[in-house]
Amino acid sequence: MKVTAEKNEKVANMIFASIYPLYWNRLEKNGRTKEEFHQVLHWFTGFNDEQLQKMIDEKATFKTFFQKAKIHSNAHLIKGVVCGYRIEEIEDEFEVYKKCRQMEKLIDELAKGRKMEKILRKEK
Repeated sequence: MKVTAEKNEKVANMIFASIYPLYWNRLEKNGRTKEEFHQVLHWFTGFNDEQLQKMIDEKATFKTFFQKAKIHSNAHLIKGVVCGYRIEEIEDEFEVYKKCRQMEKLIDELAKGRKMEKILRKEK
């Protein structure tokens, strides 16, 4: 599937605080801990717990969330399909959409029981 400018804009304007509980509920149902969830978010975004909470409290959009994040240098190693989109095929012009799908891929892997050392990618 192809990402469109409209799709990118729609995701960019979504509020992170409205999606965060959905991510957490899914992980909790699959027996994962909030510490594991936050470890993944910290690795991907560079945000600590205080900074994450600030993004939630400020009702930051995904655009603002990712603008303020320090995306991990190994994020390019996140590959695969999420919601019908192959991450590595999402064009760079749709940066917010791509980062959102990368983060969702990490959360999916955590929910499916993948080991943390595999989720937090390292160069070989």
